[in-house]
Amino acid sequence: QVQLVESGGGLVQAGGSLRLSCVASGNIFSINTMGWYRQAPGNQRELVATITGGDTTNYAGSVKGRFTISRDNARNTVYLQMNSLKPEDTAVYYCNIRLSLPDGRTYWGQGTQVTVSL
Repeated sequence: QVQLVESGGGLVQAGGSLRLSCVASGNIFSINTMGWYRQAPGNQRELVATITGGDTTNYAGSVKGRFTISRDNARNTVYLQMNSLKPEDTAVYYCNIRLSLPDGRTYWGQGTQVTVSL
């Protein structure tokens, strides 16, 4: 089994910064894609950013230029540096990983709350 543990969420004023971390542990041979998603109340879960094993990144348009995703393969950890935060970034942020083939399974973290106040 695989477990994901997120940390780094909290309350911050608009314009501030937060750094989220997600550590994967358990029966892991190799991780393909790692990513962050978020879900605000009343909304569907949406992609924030992903990073492949080759360090190719993909961002939602709403966070491009403000958020940076990175990974540490030796530690099975993915980070999300969030700068210039806006109230509309308020959501529960979820870590997601997809294991490399032949496994290919995906796993989700439990979520961490990010609240941005005016």
